[in-house]
Amino acid sequence: MILDITQYGNPILRKKCKAVEKVDDALQELVDNMIETMRDAQGIGIAAPQVDVDLQLAVVDVSHDPECISYLRVDGEEAKLEDLMPLVFFNPELEFGKKKELEMEGCLSIQEINAKVQRPSEVKATLHLLDGRTITLETDGLFARAIQHETDHLNGILFTDRVSPASKLSVKRKLKRLVEG
Repeated sequence: MILDITQYGNPILRKKCKAVEKVDDALQELVDNMIETMRDAQGIGIAAPQVDVDLQLAVVDVSHDPECISYLRVDGEEAKLEDLMPLVFFNPELEFGKKKELEMEGCLSIQEINAKVQRPSEVKATLHLLDGRTITLETDGLFARAIQHETDHLNGILFTDRVSPASKLSVKRKLKRLVEG
């Protein structure tokens, strides 16, 4: 079922979400609906607060662009992107590489606004999966950026919070227009 995507201005987007305590049929149904919603909206990721659910749960799918990374390791072993997609994870913990990249980002919850955001180009993520496993994933490129973007949502942070000071004024004006609608 396609869910409504929570839009900018809804307080849940600014909330640090609750940890997922148990995986059950209701959580699996939510995940299935989130994947369907993300694909319908032509997104590459969606987090639970974006469908008005207060949980540290997210989905990322960058399978449309297998060249978007230069490496991928799961628990220290080389892995294939297509074997992980869509990646459904909860209660993530991230470590970042030192190198940063400035790339354009957008968000399903902030329609019509895109801005350049500087983020670490590499991420090491400890992720809990629906099948009960906890994995350590290391990657770069768009996949790393998407994991960071969705994890930010779980902590009440929006990509617009991460734009450069020079871009903030322009973004703030656009956000104000969105809220005033």
